[in-house]
Amino acid sequence: MKRLLLAGAVAAIAATALLAGGTLRREDGASAAPSSRQLVRLGFRELDAARRTGEPGHYTRSEQALRRALDAEPNDAEALIGLASLANSRHHFREGLALARRVQGLSPDTALVYGVIGDSLIELGRYDEAFRNFERLGAVKPGLTAYSRISYARELLGYTDGAIAAMQLAVDSAGDAGEPSAWARTQLGKLYFSKGRTAEAERQYRLALGSYPEYVHALDALAHVEAARGRFAHAISLERRAVKQTPLPQFVGALGDLYRSSGRPAAARAQFRLVGVLDRLFVANGVATDLELALFNVDHGVRIRESLDRARRAQRERPSIEADDVLAWALARNGQCGQGLRFSTRALRLGTRDAPKFFHRGMIERCLGHELEAKRWFRRALRTNPNFSLVWAPVARKALS
Repeated sequence: MKRLLLAGAVAAIAATALLAGGTLRREDGASAAPSSRQLVRLGFRELDAARRTGEPGHYTRSEQALRRALDAEPNDAEALIGLASLANSRHHFREGLALARRVQGLSPDTALVYGVIGDSLIELGRYDEAFRNFERLGAVKPGLTAYSRISYARELLGYTDGAIAAMQLAVDSAGDAGEPSAWARTQLGKLYFSKGRTAEAERQYRLALGSYPEYVHALDALAHVEAARGRFAHAISLERRAVKQTPLPQFVGALGDLYRSSGRPAAARAQFRLVGVLDRLFVANGVATDLELALFNVDHGVRIRESLDRARRAQRERPSIEADDVLAWALARNGQCGQGLRFSTRALRLGTRDAPKFFHRGMIERCLGHELEAKRWFRRALRTNPNFSLVWAPVARKALS
């Protein structure tokens, strides 16, 4: 979800930052402590840098700046909304919600707070309340941040065409150039790709690269298109460009999958080891990664029993349909398929049309000996997106052969 957490808004705020570092220089050359307002700008700039570069140390520096600003002005709404956004970026959603609620009490007319509250509530599984906040944001301040969130809400509810329409509004709001446009077009492309509409996805990714050359999220997404077409050499080239610029764990893991699918197991293992190294860096900088690492490990057969513990912990902290699905999958991979069925049912409760969730349900049904039901779910996964996973789509196809 992760695609909703202020990607456009933070960029816009960070563009106003004036500081080049944590201190300023006076005209006489001596160091001067930055003002509260300058610290807030620095905090947002560091948060934006974390998003752009994948370097988790920026999270720590963002928190330091924003907390210094609050020390000077304890009720600074802008500093608090920055900390709320930071908490969500670190996957501490209860903290993000509490901070955003505090902002709402101090400054109820701040439109962005509705989006931050909604983001937190989504990950806490409180969907009706989250959707009301997204609708409120759209009514108060229509634009990129509102339309992208409304798109995600519709996607969760299984309204695919409505999700695409809302994201097209986000694209239109972003304009024709720059990172906001590239981000919105990449998200629109991912919606198309998740529904098996590969050509339309590719068009959006290339338009994103046209408006913002070498945009890493578009490079990564385009690599998935090339892999879906069996063009592994080109896919690897694209993913390597993304990893070189921004070594996010999901990019590194995707590169490993591409190496493995193209018959280079040693290169794949090196990338998979790097995922663990990057995860430790994120944890050291305050990011909660249990859910993401549990899914990666379960998908790749790494420390399966330990990953079940991680998935349980993540589901307690962020009881969303995503966490329900990861826990269901981890339970199934540990042979606890009866429990897995219960959490898979929870993961599908909104009507989300998501191929990986359908596939996980199929594997659970097969584990329980329900072969006909398993095949029904495998067909549903492949009808939704025949290229939903380099690792698991071939398993679904084989089960139906």
